[in-house]
Amino acid sequence: EVQLVESGGGLVQAGGSLRLSCAASGFIFDDYAIGWFRQAPGKEREGVSCISSSDDTTAYADSMKGRFTISSDNAKNMVYLQMNGLKPEDTAVYYCAARDGTRYCSVNGPFYAYWGQGAQVTVSS
Repeated sequence: EVQLVESGGGLVQAGGSLRLSCAASGFIFDDYAIGWFRQAPGKEREGVSCISSSDDTTAYADSMKGRFTISSDNAKNMVYLQMNGLKPEDTAVYYCAARDGTRYCSVNGPFYAYWGQGAQVTVSS
C-alpha cells in the first residue's frame, strides 16, 4: 500500500520561505503522480501543484504559479514543494497525495487515492 509522509511545515513570517517534503513508498507501478493540496480552517481543500514521475511534468493551480515550485527526486521517492514569498493566507494544512499507475498528474483531489497526514504551515503577518 502506498504511504505518504509530509514534513517541513512550521511557522514562518510573511515573505519567508518553507520547503515541504513528501516521502512516498509502496508504489506497485513505475509511473505515479504526486499532488500537493492544502486546506485552511473553514475552507475547502484546494489543489496546489502536482508532478508526474514518468517525465516530471508539473502542473500548478493558477493562484499558486510563480511562488510555489514542485520538484522530485525519483531515486528517493521524494517530492518537494518550495514555497517562497509566503503570505498569511497561505496558512493551511498541506497534504501530499498519490495515484499509482498513471503517467499524468492533476490538481484535482478526487484524482488521488492515497493521502498523507498533513503538515501545518502557519504564516504570521
